[in-house]
Amino acid sequence: MIRLILNVLWLIFGGWISGLLWLLGGAILALTVVGLPWTFAAWRIASYSFWPFGREVVWRDEMGQFDVGTGPLGLVLNVIWFIFAGWYIALSHLVIAFAEAITIIGIPFALKDLELAKLALAPVGRTIRDKP
Repeated sequence: MIRLILNVLWLIFGGWISGLLWLLGGAILALTVVGLPWTFAAWRIASYSFWPFGREVVWRDEMGQFDVGTGPLGLVLNVIWFIFAGWYIALSHLVIAFAEAITIIGIPFALKDLELAKLALAPVGRTIRDKP
């Protein structure tokens, strides 16, 4: 019940904006064709941005799903992502997390924004799963 309340509050007070921006970013990446390797990572982040409580971000190989994104190619894709997009997207999530944390009641939301910042740094090879 607490997860539902937190997710609804998250969605109302900004999660929908974050999720829509990640969806838009993924769509723009898909249109460029060069950005296709990062499109699905952006859309996974969008789903997490809409409804983060009760879910966690993990590397795919932790789930026994080894794929290209977890190997050397994934590392290269994450480095390119970090240079061209990841660092400033993560910085925006950090700024938002700081603003939420100083309100004290916003600390749970700040922690989720910190997870989003970490995810924005290197999204390739990660997936979202429900917490047990």
